[in-house]
Amino acid sequence: MAEGDTIFRLAAELRPQLVGHVVRTAWTTKNAGVGRLAGTTVTSVATRGKNLLTRFSSGLTLRTHLGMNGTWRTYPANPAGKRLDARVVLILELDDVIAACFDAPVVELFDTRSEAIHPVLRRLGPDLLDDAFEPSAALGRLRDPAFAETTIAEAILDQRVMAGVGNVYRSEILFIERVDPFAAVGDLDDPTLERVVVTAQRLLVANVRPGHARRRSTTGGVQAAAGQDLWVYGLAGRPCRRCGTAIRVASLGRELPRSVWWCPRCQAGQAS
Repeated sequence: MAEGDTIFRLAAELRPQLVGHVVRTAWTTKNAGVGRLAGTTVTSVATRGKNLLTRFSSGLTLRTHLGMNGTWRTYPANPAGKRLDARVVLILELDDVIAACFDAPVVELFDTRSEAIHPVLRRLGPDLLDDAFEPSAALGRLRDPAFAETTIAEAILDQRVMAGVGNVYRSEILFIERVDPFAAVGDLDDPTLERVVVTAQRLLVANVRPGHARRRSTTGGVQAAAGQDLWVYGLAGRPCRRCGTAIRVASLGRELPRSVWWCPRCQAGQAS
């Protein structure tokens, strides 16, 4: 799944291949008008949470959101006889490279000047991978009365609280901080919520540091070295590495139910 760290690393990989290069042609299966990019130069490749933002000299920005299964790949320009994969939703052909986006549910072109009022981007919470990230900003959003009855597991997945947390990280963050995923935000004190936010930032930052292995890890140290990269995510029925209790999994969420994993002993509460 494309979480904040995945998109951040992807931008770092695409940047040297795209920035400074001229777009020859652009094509998409979406109704995004990307043909207007022909003849423009890529000026930057940036991220906002789970959104990849590619900016152009014409003053336009291309936003792609990869959802659950999307990805970008690059190929040498004009590969002889190469057939387009049916999963491709966007092609940018540049000077010496073709950048192809697969399976992305969102491909959108908009005026860069309107980014501050963009209907999606303006609603995002503070970006965990932004150098200027302040935990207090995310804590303030969690304390919005609208989240008081929301479970903490749902709240930290809401990109309006803080941008970048996905389904893997939410289970790992709450396990590390021993927080019941089913606890209502309003029932948790400020120190607990602050620990959750700080750990969220720490994990994402650790996973995008230069030289870090591409494989995501939340356990660190000996655990990760032994190939045990995650504490609970995807490990239902296996013994907790802290206490030996069987890890559980349940579906959580009304509009878009998603699985959450937890240890009923280490995270004792309503969920136990």
